[in-house]
Amino acid sequence: MKNGELDSVDKAILYYLQQDARRTSSGDIAEKLDLSASTVRTRLNKLEAEGVIRGYHIDIDYDLAGYPLYTKIICTAPVTERDEIANSAREIRGVTAVREIMTGKRNVYVNAIGRTHDDLNRIAEELDALGLDIVDEQIIRDEYVCPYHGFLDSEEGPSAAGDD
Repeated sequence: MKNGELDSVDKAILYYLQQDARRTSSGDIAEKLDLSASTVRTRLNKLEAEGVIRGYHIDIDYDLAGYPLYTKIICTAPVTERDEIANSAREIRGVTAVREIMTGKRNVYVNAIGRTHDDLNRIAEELDALGLDIVDEQIIRDEYVCPYHGFLDSEEGPSAAGDD
């Protein structure tokens, strides 16, 4: 990687990891890209060390796990405190993700789960206590995560990457 730019091999590695990182080995990726497994492992280690790959995350069906209420809470934080408050929100029991938005008044999005409406009320109260102004709450039926197909753009992707 030069100057923060990913080459087509790095992008293809990221694409295949996004599909199912748990069940995708460096050997699997190497086979698809016509590279050695050690080359892919070296690339992976470098992507991790440089912070491009921040972690490997699990995709949970919260309803099946006993948390039938999955909500997005849209908030406003003072811009000068947004980063600190957003990071603090991650510590609230039931919060599963926090997004900082760079523009507009709706600048912090919080995903949270609960078993009951009381759980969601407690989370809202704790967010309020941090200094977040809750603008909207949305109960989410389901969320689908998919890989970014642009990593395999025909103009940039390796020809061996295939259409998987």
